[in-house]
Amino acid sequence: MKFFKKKNKIELDPDEIFLDSSNLPKYNKREFEGRLEKPISSLTIFLVGFFSFLIISLFAARAYYLQIVKGEEYRQRAENNRLDYLPIFAGRGIIKDRNGVPLVKNDLSTTTSSTTTEVPRRIYIEEEGFSHILGFVSYPKKDRTGIFWQENYIGREGVEKQYDSLLSGTPGKKLIETNALQKVTSENTIESGVDGENITLSIDSRVQKELFYEIKTLSEKAGFVGGAGVIMDVETGEILALTSYPEYSSNLITNNPRDERVSAYFARKDTPMINRVFQGLYTPGSTVKPFMALAALEENLIDPLTTILSTGSISLPNKYGGPATIFRDWKAHGYVNMREALAASSDVYFYAIGGGYGNQKGLGIDKIDTYMNLYGFASSTGIDLPGEKAGIIPTPEWKIKNFPAKDSVWNIGNTYHTSIGQFGFQLTLLELVRSVGALANGGTLVTPHILLDPPKENLPKNILPASQKNIEIIKEGMRMCVTSDAIGTCKSLRTPGVTVAGKSGTAQLGVKNEWVNSWMVGFFPYEKPRYAFAVLIEKGPAENTYGAGIIMGKVLQWMKTNTPEYVQ
Repeated sequence: MKFFKKKNKIELDPDEIFLDSSNLPKYNKREFEGRLEKPISSLTIFLVGFFSFLIISLFAARAYYLQIVKGEEYRQRAENNRLDYLPIFAGRGIIKDRNGVPLVKNDLSTTTSSTTTEVPRRIYIEEEGFSHILGFVSYPKKDRTGIFWQENYIGREGVEKQYDSLLSGTPGKKLIETNALQKVTSENTIESGVDGENITLSIDSRVQKELFYEIKTLSEKAGFVGGAGVIMDVETGEILALTSYPEYSSNLITNNPRDERVSAYFARKDTPMINRVFQGLYTPGSTVKPFMALAALEENLIDPLTTILSTGSISLPNKYGGPATIFRDWKAHGYVNMREALAASSDVYFYAIGGGYGNQKGLGIDKIDTYMNLYGFASSTGIDLPGEKAGIIPTPEWKIKNFPAKDSVWNIGNTYHTSIGQFGFQLTLLELVRSVGALANGGTLVTPHILLDPPKENLPKNILPASQKNIEIIKEGMRMCVTSDAIGTCKSLRTPGVTVAGKSGTAQLGVKNEWVNSWMVGFFPYEKPRYAFAVLIEKGPAENTYGAGIIMGKVLQWMKTNTPEYVQ
């Protein structure tokens, strides 16, 4: 210890300190002149070398992992980062009417071909009267990064939905290469898109527009909530016109789905989203009387020349001693036979043949149910449009399901009201037009269709269990409904140069019968029937003197001048 103490003990003279601080030799201190150098120790060199080697090794190991172990995976990622796949949208098929008039097209104003990476807008050419047939679509959709997660148009209603697979076609695919600056360096089509098929409907757009116009005009003029109409070829089932009012805008829902008017459609009380022709169920009223009469003839319950007296009502005694139950006719018709009862629409006559009265035996509710089903009611027609509803024939079983236990017993009054198309009886216009068409063509229930030439296997036919003789009697009564000045209730169908058979119907609505639905069904030309029709205007004031017959009468007059090929 003494040794170290002696060795480290250095004595400095003050003159030396002052001499150094004065820098008499004039050393350049910025260049470190006059400084003593001390060599770097080997330990320091070792430590620096070790840590340098360690860092280099870590970088080398990471580089090996990224380039050798994960090299292929990251190469593919890098490749994909500069390659994008874009869908090539196929041109959606055009929809035309039976005469080749386009009803729906694609807006290709932003592209030079029918296949494009831009989504062509779907344009519905006719703004009124066609929405419930044509429907609407939703477009291909992107996520927030611009990637399409839905590459096809999707038909949502009407023909767009029913024939979506034909109209859609097959999208193609395009490969886009971009550089680091996201500029496109090359494009290549690797899969070509295939356009959808064009389809032709059985609709005549001219007749369609006229039918819609007349329904809309009368509904607004006379205070009806809405209306609908359909005209069908009685031999083939081709739909010449099918329209419903009010309606939605196909263009608005397709091209501006977030518009507040679209959401308002679903909240409106007049239900513009419902196709009243085959999605609306309505009390048919007297339009079912031709079929009640046909069933009575088939059951040999009455001779067509036998008369029944209508004094304006019938009454049934109360078995408990209370007042009699009155069943009223809409007027006193006097004595009427079957043809006259159809022409005048006598309720009393059909009370008698439906439920029985006095000496006249009636069908009874079970046979009414059987025959009405055989005649095409309470079942879907099979039309090639989505969302069809089936009607309801009231029966004792139906009443038990729909009424409280204390009110669920079926009585003769229920049968009477069912016989004139009231109580729980509900049908669609399409069911009625198909059944009227079966009367017109001699007894065949055809399948209605909107596509002009559908596959034959999609068009089954059923034969009515009725003789030609009995069918002719019913047709004669329906013709008298138009021609008889004295008793006919279908005189509004009279059209010079067009022979028409018809049957009117009025269904009472509301607690106090303050509202009515007005019907008119029939066929033309009478001698050789080609087309059946059904027209309804919905929920108008009971005191209204306007009816559905006015609509069809004006349509027939228009057709006589503008489309005579259908009425001659």
